[in-house]
Amino acid sequence: MIAVALELRQRGHDVVFVTHEVYKPKLEALKFEFHRMRPDFTALNDPQEMARMMDLKTGQEYMVRQWVNPNLRAMYTDLLEVAQGADFIFSGEGVTATPLVAEKLKMRWASSAMVPMSFFSAYDPPILAPFPALANLYKLGPTFNKGIINFAKWVSNSWADPVRQLRLELELSPLKGNPYIDSKFSPYLVVALFSSVLGQPQPDWAPNTVVAGFTYYDGTQSAELPEEVERFLNAGEAPIVFTLGSAAVMDAGNFYQESIEVAKLINRRAILLIGKNSPPQNLSNNIIAVNYLPYSQIFPHACAIVHQGGIGTTAQALRAGRPTLF
Repeated sequence: MIAVALELRQRGHDVVFVTHEVYKPKLEALKFEFHRMRPDFTALNDPQEMARMMDLKTGQEYMVRQWVNPNLRAMYTDLLEVAQGADFIFSGEGVTATPLVAEKLKMRWASSAMVPMSFFSAYDPPILAPFPALANLYKLGPTFNKGIINFAKWVSNSWADPVRQLRLELELSPLKGNPYIDSKFSPYLVVALFSSVLGQPQPDWAPNTVVAGFTYYDGTQSAELPEEVERFLNAGEAPIVFTLGSAAVMDAGNFYQESIEVAKLINRRAILLIGKNSPPQNLSNNIIAVNYLPYSQIFPHACAIVHQGGIGTTAQALRAGRPTLF
């Protein structure tokens, strides 16, 4: 969103952010107007909570039931207050209050999609983490796949009860479809913020979808890496970079210990990007651990990148043109 906002500002638009309190310092440092949207995203500093949210089988339901639904009215109130003075809303797909605010204000808006899976296409179906075995049946074709997607809608239908109730209270039109699957996108414009290498438009994608490509912003202020890292890079062959992105790093498990063992086993130099985790104790002269490095700066120096498969990390790895494993 910062990347999009910087480009919009460059084109002469005034951009206002309505988002979690944790992002206030970053946004105000970039001289963007900031307004808080509840709830405060405390999971960024709570490894156990982040682990619950990132659970492949139950994480999505947990986020909806424990974070989104209990705070839906607060989200609506916070966004409505700011949107009344705006011309347009550009929204992440997880902001469930946006369609309600836009309809209440009779306002045009655009939604974004970070990954092809967001579209739940029967022609390019996603693997559903709670039911991975269903992927073996996708070869039966779109008609059968639509049945699987309808099953997913049925399973998650009750998640939307608070949305339906709030729409009723606000005297908005009855909800059409599942707001977490097939009616979450704007009817005016959907911006797919990923490369067409990852996903091509399908017949059942949301209308008015534009594949705009990846956005790139990692806070880079300087083209210079820290001296410690520069010395390491200059001391030998290109290293393997091991990273878990900005979210999975909160629930790292044994990733970094196993990364060290692998690097030693194949006798390769390595850089571990460990976030707020404690530095591993069994580092060698060929392995260093760093809290954070901008991917745009370090990935081009890697011989390979091992990561969690997050969309932002994947985008930067592809941009760097380095082999990746996730």
